[in-house]
Amino acid sequence: MLNRLSDLVKERLGTFGLTAPSIAQCAVGSALAWTAAIELLGHPRPFFAPISVLICVGVGLGQRLRRVVELVVGVSLGVGVGDLLVSWIGSGAWQLALVVALAMTVAVLLNSGALFVAQAGSSAVLVTTLVPGDGAGGLDRMADALTGGVIGIAAVALLPASPYAIAAKHLSGVLDALSTVLERAAEAIEKRDADLAAEALEEARTTQTAVEEFEAALETSKEITMISPLHWHRRARLARYETAAVPVDLALRNARVLSRRTLASLGEASPPPAALAEAMREVSEAALLLQLELGAGREPALARQALLAVAARERPARLGFSAHVIIAQLRSVVVDLLQATGMEHEEATAALTPLDETGPGKGTGTRGGGGSGEQAGSGGQADPGEQASPNGQADPNGQASPREQADASDETTRRG
Repeated sequence: MLNRLSDLVKERLGTFGLTAPSIAQCAVGSALAWTAAIELLGHPRPFFAPISVLICVGVGLGQRLRRVVELVVGVSLGVGVGDLLVSWIGSGAWQLALVVALAMTVAVLLNSGALFVAQAGSSAVLVTTLVPGDGAGGLDRMADALTGGVIGIAAVALLPASPYAIAAKHLSGVLDALSTVLERAAEAIEKRDADLAAEALEEARTTQTAVEEFEAALETSKEITMISPLHWHRRARLARYETAAVPVDLALRNARVLSRRTLASLGEASPPPAALAEAMREVSEAALLLQLELGAGREPALARQALLAVAARERPARLGFSAHVIIAQLRSVVVDLLQATGMEHEEATAALTPLDETGPGKGTGTRGGGGSGEQAGSGGQADPGEQASPNGQADPNGQASPREQADASDETTRRG
C-alpha cells in the first residue's frame, strides 16, 4: 500500500514538473494581458484578454497556435453577431437563444473546431447578457482577445517548457509499455503460465493511450521549438523523437498480436521454446536501451546493435503454428525498433535472418519479409487462425479479437 502511494506521489510530482512552466505562463501572461489592455488600449474591463491567455497556453498538450487563431476568430464572430443582433432586438431570454444559435451555426459552417464553435457561442452569451451595459464595443473585445493571444504566444516563447523533457517522458511511457509486454510474454513462455500470458495481453491492450499521449506531446514539443528562440538551435535533438514516433507505434501494435498469440500457444501440444522467450527479453531490453539513449540526447547506436544481434539469430526448429506467428511478430517488432533508431525500412528488413520459402505460418518467405508488413500468414494479412471470435475476446484456441485482427493487418496500410 505504501509503495503504491509512493509511486502515485512520484507520478503526480513528475506531472507537476512538466506542467509547472505552463502554470507560470498562464499566471504571468494573464496579468500582463490585463495590464496591457488597460494601460495601452484604455479598456476598463478587458476580461477577454486574460481569458485568451488561459485558452491559448493552457496546461495540457495541444496546438497552441491553432488555438489562438480559433480563439480570436471565434470571439470576433460571436461578438460581431451578438452586437449586431442586440442592437436591433435588445436582450432577453429569447434574444439570447437566437444570438447563440446563430453565432454557433455560422461557426460550424466556417470551421468545425470545438474551440472555435465554443468561443463563438460563449462570446455571444457575454455580449447578450453582461456586456450591453459596460460601454465597450465589439472591436474593443476583439482587440482584447487578440492582445491576450499574442501575449500567450510570447509567454510560451519566453518562458518555455523543455520540449525534450515533454517528448522524452511520453516516449518513455510508450517504450516502458512495450518492454513490459515483451517481458511478461517471455516469462509466460518460460514458466508455461497462461495467467502471465493473459496479463501480458491485458497490458498490451492498454498501450494505445500511451501512444496517443506521446503523439500529442510530440506535437507540443515541435510547436515549442518553432515558437521559442531559446530552442531553435537544438531542433535536431527533437528530430530523433519524430523519427521514432511511427515505428514505435507500429511496434506496439505488433506486440499486441504477439501477446495474444503467446496466450494461444500455451494451449498447444508444442508450446514455444525457451529460446524464443530469450529473444523476446533481448528485444525488451533493447527497447529500454533506446529509451535511455534518446533521453540522453545520443544517437541510439547501442540499441541498434542489440536489435541487429536479435535480427541475425537463427530461428528455432520444430515450432508449432503459434510459435511461427510469434516469431513473425517479433521480427516485425525488431524492424520497427530498428527504424526507430534511424535505419531505413529496407536496411532493417535486410538484417533479418531469411525465412524458408515453405512451412505453416512462416511470414513472407524472404530476407526482406520482416517489419510491419510481415504478419501471420502471407501477404501481410491475417491467416485463418487470426480470425475474429464472436465475442470479440482473445480465445485460447487461437481466435483473435477484432482489435488484434486490426492490429495484425493495419501496419502495411499505415506505412503506405
